[in-house]
Amino acid sequence: MLTKFETKSARVKGLSFHPKRPWILTSLHNGCIQLWDYRMCTLLEKFDEHDGPVRGICFHNQQPLFVSGGDDYKIKVWNYKQKRCIFTLLGHLDYIRTTLFHHEYPWIVSASDDQTIRIWNWQSRTCICVLTGHNHYVMCVSFHPSEDLLVSASLDSTVRVWDISGLRKKNVAPGPAGLEEHLKNPGATDLFGQADAVVKHVLEGHDRGVNWASFHPTLPLIASGADDRQVKLWRMNDSKAWEVDTCRGHWHNVSCVLFHPRQELILSNSEDKTIRVWDTTKRTCLHTFKRENERFWIMASHPNLNLFAAGHDGGMVIFKLERERPAYTVHGNLLYYVKERYLRKLDFTTSKDVPVIQIRGGGKIPVYKMSFNPAENAVLLSTRTSNLDNSTYDLYVIPKEQERDDQVPGKLKFFLLDLSQEVDVKGFTLREPKSGTCISLVESNWTS
Repeated sequence: MLTKFETKSARVKGLSFHPKRPWILTSLHNGCIQLWDYRMCTLLEKFDEHDGPVRGICFHNQQPLFVSGGDDYKIKVWNYKQKRCIFTLLGHLDYIRTTLFHHEYPWIVSASDDQTIRIWNWQSRTCICVLTGHNHYVMCVSFHPSEDLLVSASLDSTVRVWDISGLRKKNVAPGPAGLEEHLKNPGATDLFGQADAVVKHVLEGHDRGVNWASFHPTLPLIASGADDRQVKLWRMNDSKAWEVDTCRGHWHNVSCVLFHPRQELILSNSEDKTIRVWDTTKRTCLHTFKRENERFWIMASHPNLNLFAAGHDGGMVIFKLERERPAYTVHGNLLYYVKERYLRKLDFTTSKDVPVIQIRGGGKIPVYKMSFNPAENAVLLSTRTSNLDNSTYDLYVIPKEQERDDQVPGKLKFFLLDLSQEVDVKGFTLREPKSGTCISLVESNWTS
């Protein structure tokens, strides 16, 4: 885990990345909302109108707005340019757990301890639908990224998937009377009518209350985390939903779980003070990141960048799972680096940038580290999958173009520091090092 930014504050219960600016909102247990610039590491603004803890927070993806929900039963919509709350939505009868904007429609969805989910039109400032069915606190709710679906998690030990296509047809494509007339007279049948929003699937499998559920960004998958200390993976189709597997490893309540937007990974955090990264395919834990004293409560992923944030008892942390800068090595006035399928060479003197050799695997596996041996004109590439214990080392010999220099390593050998912190000398013989990692050495005779 590469930590990019950390804050110290009261307990963080909600997080939201701005889609374009280097900003993040944190909602705190002490009732404050903070707006941070994580690139400049500065606090830009504080918003203090809620009475009690603020759990729900979300930036709008296009407008200069964000929405918050708190233990004062209030949903507030703010304009961050005007630095003020522009209106308050009332209707929930207990603590509000999450608040989110829809990515396309002028909607806000909220989950509450009053056992209901509400959908609001923030333009007309009215509640357009109330979803009932859970029989305990609704801990979270979120919109599907592309379909007319909601997923909710509750302390009644269930995850529910809701079909809101009827609501979309009624409110986004108005009938003869038009949308304005409908909003003026929603009526009880519109608020509770089965045509507006219906339960599509009820996912039962957790033994205790479920704290979080998230849709996969592209696949028909759902991840959930619960007080039974388990992370579950579910699959759904039009007619049914079923449990695929369970990820075990947390030893306290799982607070939040989400899919990596661009890799086959699940991230979860817990009151056991850890963040865990799971392989979606193998359902195994790849990494565990632990804090000494702070329990984790919430996580968020950046909509466009490989950035994540996690809120804990003493603040929040923004991090990456892996380095994104390309691996490179410099010798004299030459820079070697990998781009797409090729090892390339940049001459600082002439600014000439040319491909040198095509690498094994077509460049699909990221190159983590590089080393150049000018004595033999060889480049060592370390490639790494999502499992850090599974590194592969490929040695390429490229055309001789420079004078030989005296170097410590011998011919086509390199040093490896294994997991037991012992130095191992590797050469062309394929063998298993002490760490159990397979070392693959490939010599490629490339000619122009």
